[in-house]
Amino acid sequence: MELENQFRYLVGGYYGVYLMDEYTLKEYVLKDIEEYIRSFVEVNPIDNFNYEEEANLVKEKLTTKEKLQDALLVLNRINGPMDLIFQIKNKLKKYK
Repeated sequence: MELENQFRYLVGGYYGVYLMDEYTLKEYVLKDIEEYIRSFVEVNPIDNFNYEEEANLVKEKLTTKEKLQDALLVLNRINGPMDLIFQIKNKLKKYK
């Protein structure tokens, strides 16, 4: 997977978790994801790539369903809390 696409799904996952207002510990998970994204960018710099602009595009263009799907990928990658994963899966069932 290209680095640009990995960055996009990481940001999409961040916003997917952000949508989970019913999860009381989401702030801690968001902090973990943010640190993971910062580390990813540090380790994998992309030439001529505007990270901030791309993050804003992801926030605006992705649907709620896509953000939640990305959140599952990100949570799997960072070994996120299973209860949050189950809540996201239940929320995704409404979109089928």
